[in-house]
Formats: sequence, C-alpha cells, structure tokens
Amino acid sequence: MKTDTIFYRLFQSFPSIFFELINHPPQEARTYQFASVEVKQLSFRIDGVFLPTTIKPQQPIYFVEVQFQEDSQFYSRFFSEIFLYLDKTELTNDWHGVVIYPSKNIDTGETQRYRELLNSSRVSRIYLDELAQTSLSSVGLATVELIITEEDRAIAQAQELIQRTAGEIKDEQQRRELLQLIETILVYKLPKLSRMEIESMFSLSDLRQTKVYQEALAEGRQEGRQEGQQEGRIQAKLESIPRLLALGLNIEQVAQALELDVEQVAQVAQQSSSS
Repeated sequence: MKTDTIFYRLFQSFPSIFFELINHPPQEARTYQFASVEVKQLSFRIDGVFLPTTIKPQQPIYFVEVQFQEDSQFYSRFFSEIFLYLDKTELTNDWHGVVIYPSKNIDTGETQRYRELLNSSRVSRIYLDELAQTSLSSVGLATVELIITEEDRAIAQAQELIQRTAGEIKDEQQRRELLQLIETILVYKLPKLSRMEIESMFSLSDLRQTKVYQEALAEGRQEGRQEGQQEGRIQAKLESIPRLLALGLNIEQVAQALELDVEQVAQVAQQSSSS
C-alpha cells in the first residue's frame, strides 16, 4: 500500500488533519502551506514539510515523515535531513519533527545517539493504531485510521466514513477530494475488489464524484460504441451480485449500484443461496 502517497495527498488537501494528529487546533493549518522542499546544491529533497505563511520566528517549521517499514537507520537519516535544511534555508523559525508510524512495533530505529531529541518537545512520534483508543472527532482522523484498519473491518468502516463525509463536509470540492482519497485507500487495501464493488459502497450522488465512477462512465461510453459489448457488461454485473451481497449490501442497494432491476438481483441472489 502506497502510504506515503496517501498521506501526502491528505496533508495537501486537508492540512488540518496533520494538526489534529499532533493535538493542535485544526485552524492552525490556515497559517501553513504543505510542500516538498529541496536543499539546493545537495539534490536533497524532503517530501513533507509544513512551512509557515507568516513571518513569526516562534511559529515552527514542521518536518513530517511517514514510516511504515522497519528501518534501523531511520533517525540518523531523519535528523540529517532536518539539519541540512535548516542550514540552507533563510527561514529563522523554530522547528518540530513529526514521525507517523502504523504502530510502535515499526519504530525500530536506533535511538541511542538521538535520545535527547526524541525525549524532548522537538519531536512527536504518532502511532496510528492508538487512534482507535481515542474519541475520533473528525472525518479526517477517521480517514487516517482507515489506512491501518484490518481488511475484514475496512469495508464497514469505509461505508460509515462515506456517509459521514456526505453529511459533515459541506464544501463540494473538499467532499469530492475526501471521497476520492477514501476510494484510493480502498483500492490499495482491498485489491481483489472489482471496480463495481467499490462503486457500490458510495451513494449515487457521492459516487459521481469518485474516480472509479468517472472511469467507468468513460469505459461504458466506449463500450457503447463497440457492437456486442453490452451483453458482456451485463453479465459482469450479474456475476458481481453474490460478492456485493456478501459484503453486506441489500438487494435494493446492489440494484441501484449496478443499475439493474431489483428482480434481476433477487433472482441471482436466490440462485446463489440455493446452489
């Protein structure tokens, strides 16, 4: 699963999520921009940095690293990147390092030489599996939790999250971006699910805002231009019905998602149960 890409998309579109993770007011994101920075002359790139947009030296630069694999040399690299950047930048702001782990089990980097930094207020280590032990107050944090949710719980959690997104995110552009991120997480986490099965988790209005729907729509139009494709498309839908029902959708939801008659879905469901 490409967790780096997902987190950077999250922080780019919803920087308030980062500040919630470090227990700061989400409104603080308004005075920052999320960027990837390069240390000139060294061909050195730091992928996740929150840079202050106001000239206040006490407002820290946040260096963010998402670490989902064990790496004994992680901290030597992490602090080297930070200090090289601080040496080359003209900014005089304070700084803070943030490392995001799925769990403490992955935090295996050598710490002996960096214990003063790691035990200070300079660095925060966040373990995502501990989010479940807190009261998730926002859709954004719930989306982060979905990244590490076990596969057998991911579908139900994603469906609940989609409903929350539709009800709580009023801005249409933000709602579309968050739905697409939820969709991306599902694609990476559940690679065996077909496009139709992923589509079925979204309501019709939300579905139209997702990438899979747009791709399916374009694909459908292309198939419509090719004689003989319609029958195969219908057959593929019929074959998806048992799996969608097994995921917990009812007959009416499956019929709506696949654009089939309720009678067609009921018939296939009856045949599956009797076989």
